[in-house]
Amino acid sequence: MSENTPNILSPDEIKQAISTSIEQGTDIRENVRNLTLQALKTRKLSVDEIKSVIGPVIEGISLGAAKRAGEMKSAVTEGLAGLDEALSKAAEATQLALQQLTSQARDFSESDLDWALINLKRMEEEFLGTVSLVADSATDRIKQEMKDLVAHARRTGTDTGSKVAETMNLLGNKVSATLHESKVTGKDAAREMSVRLAALAGGILAGMADALHEKAEKLKKKD
Repeated sequence: MSENTPNILSPDEIKQAISTSIEQGTDIRENVRNLTLQALKTRKLSVDEIKSVIGPVIEGISLGAAKRAGEMKSAVTEGLAGLDEALSKAAEATQLALQQLTSQARDFSESDLDWALINLKRMEEEFLGTVSLVADSATDRIKQEMKDLVAHARRTGTDTGSKVAETMNLLGNKVSATLHESKVTGKDAAREMSVRLAALAGGILAGMADALHEKAEKLKKKD
């Protein structure tokens, strides 16, 4: 294996890293965000790949928060906020990738763009849906806290949802009108769009994650 090959964390490794970070109890939101980004940046940003990270992160938050006793509520709240921030960055990376791809208007039809936006919109629902799913198997106190946070998020929205909505509005209004109406669209075209978009977005997110990591390290050195 090349030295430049990224280390892809397994679901168990992600869960353990998040749980340990929550249990330690310092800078929970920032640590969960950064750990999530580190897990995402080694993957292509397809919905399935993102989903494979969301589950272990939320399980890790649940496990770590269960060991926080009186600070359980804040641990869950801060942990999920960190995950939301990471997913918002993933949505931002996808937005930038879509803008790059659709600037080559001849390559994609409007139906290709619509398909990409529909998949992007799934990101927030995967986040909230997975929290609800993990909550079902959590301890009573954590279950209730997670359920309450999901209910609140569905009423008020999430950072991830805001970024997705921004992307859909931006591209829906400014880009789709310039796209070529291809006569040949379908599963093959959608698959090609998916592969190219996921790979490009993954590269953009890796740059974001590295920049945030470097910033955090510099702040720690100053302290």
